[in-house]
Amino acid sequence: MQKINKNVVLALLSLTSLVFLLFQLYYYKFYLSQKNGAVFSKVRGSKSGQDSTRWHVVRKFLGLISSHNIPVYLIDPLILGLVDKDIEQIRTSPDGPSPECKYFCAPRDFTTFALLDKTWKHEVGLFRTAEKMGFQWLKIINKDPRLDGMDDLSGIEIPLHYIFKLASHAIHLVVFYERSGNYLWHGPLRLKQHMDRKFVPFRKLHFGRYPGAYEKPELLLVSIDDLKVQIPKNPSRFLEEMSHSRFLECRYREARAFFQMYPDDASLDAVEFRKKAKSLLHLAALTLNNLGVKFWLSSGTCLGWYRQCNVIPHSKDVDLGVFIRDYRADIIPAFQKAGLPLKHKFGKVEDSLELSFQGEDDVKLDIFFFYEEDDHIWNGGTQAKSGKKFKYLFPKFTLCWTEFVELKVHVPCETLQYVEANYGADWKVPVKTWDWKSSPSNVQYNGVWPVDEWDDVIQIY
Repeated sequence: MQKINKNVVLALLSLTSLVFLLFQLYYYKFYLSQKNGAVFSKVRGSKSGQDSTRWHVVRKFLGLISSHNIPVYLIDPLILGLVDKDIEQIRTSPDGPSPECKYFCAPRDFTTFALLDKTWKHEVGLFRTAEKMGFQWLKIINKDPRLDGMDDLSGIEIPLHYIFKLASHAIHLVVFYERSGNYLWHGPLRLKQHMDRKFVPFRKLHFGRYPGAYEKPELLLVSIDDLKVQIPKNPSRFLEEMSHSRFLECRYREARAFFQMYPDDASLDAVEFRKKAKSLLHLAALTLNNLGVKFWLSSGTCLGWYRQCNVIPHSKDVDLGVFIRDYRADIIPAFQKAGLPLKHKFGKVEDSLELSFQGEDDVKLDIFFFYEEDDHIWNGGTQAKSGKKFKYLFPKFTLCWTEFVELKVHVPCETLQYVEANYGADWKVPVKTWDWKSSPSNVQYNGVWPVDEWDDVIQIY
């Protein structure tokens, strides 16, 4: 029997292995990958297959939600930032093939869309279709804060976020809910214990680290990279909102505990005052918002929100804070036009400015202007009869949104430090006798106004 050449056998085996490997690659690329959405052909103008994958995943997702009549809009900050630079061109460009993939091919791990909850309720069919298209999906639910109140802590859960993953890209769908203050809210993204924390790089998500509050956006239907999509009509305004969107819930659990220890004042006078204070706060918010002046709940009004989720009935006023950099000369005329006459004006723009307006009956609105130093923030006070000046020091703080008496309004994000600075460690204990010159924990004597300035810095009407 003729001896077999080992080299020939080795060559035949190598050739067979190579052919088999090529067949596997062909089979995966042209059958399995097409079926599961793992590989996509390049879109015209893109520089790499990975760029193309992002565009194709977005296209398939838009097809998915369109087949179920789900109106979503784009809120991805990276893409909106690119779109905003070309917004006029995008608005006026006629429909037609794009010469390149400029926006949806941009490097990123996610593309983010928003969904208004009231526009869609049919989950099961969507997920089945998504799976048939090759998407993996994840649904994140959490408690519905809209159902919480002094009488009940609901615990009912609602969907807050959806993630659809295909190939190497993911779609983050953020669910927005309408709140009683006539604004939109989204919840945090908190994974349950059983969820796969490696499903996507969650830390890179732009939405969900904390709850957010937004104005209802006006939407615009445009064509971006040959894909029809809705975007906020003013992308730059939305992006600005996003950067300051953090939202804090009222602490109903702690408020209930407070009222168990200190029963609420349900007298007719207290009910009437709270009604008038709510009306005054809404009017003040409308006036300042129309002027574009950012403000927040301060002093006793902030304490009432943080401690008991309500107006403190014995406070007899509404307190707001404004950074002096946001001061405008037309603030006083605007409030007078709104039917709130000036009660007093203390200090000056350069130092310790304070305005007080007269609301209904004996309820007044106090606006304190805050000055920022290197390591603290302060506002001033003036004693009319003596010209003495006082200063109230606060640690530096940022502003968050909250909902208070059916109003979307700012409070200091670092609320506890803010309240403790003003009211000390015993802020949880109600105090009905309060001297603004000595009671606050953060008050300092700050000299006396020169007598020749009194006509300007002490004005009482």
